[in-house]
Amino acid sequence: QVQLVESGGGLVQAGGSLRLSCAASGLTFSRYLMGWFRQAPGAEREFVAAVSWSGDNTYYPDSVKGRFTISRDNAKNTVYLHMNSLKPEDTAVYYCAAALALKYDDWWAYNYWGQGTQVTVSS
Repeated sequence: QVQLVESGGGLVQAGGSLRLSCAASGLTFSRYLMGWFRQAPGAEREFVAAVSWSGDNTYYPDSVKGRFTISRDNAKNTVYLHMNSLKPEDTAVYYCAAALALKYDDWWAYNYWGQGTQVTVSS
């Protein structure tokens, strides 16, 4: 059974930093593109970041580029999201996801999802 478990969410002030972790099990981790999505109340799921199988390529939307960094440790079956210069609009539930195909910005292309971790940024 595939399982993705996020951790590291919490409450931070605007301008602060936070690191999210996602531990994967039940899959050949290095075969999957790993991504992060977020969803605020009443909003659609939004692509945040993705990292290729080897970790050599990363992808970000303009909304987080330069502030967020995704990385992976295949030896630990873990993907991370380092978030800097956080803004109130970053407030959302953040989800870790795994995909076999390189369709990194479409939520429907991902095969597995974690349960999410709440990130709240106060002004």
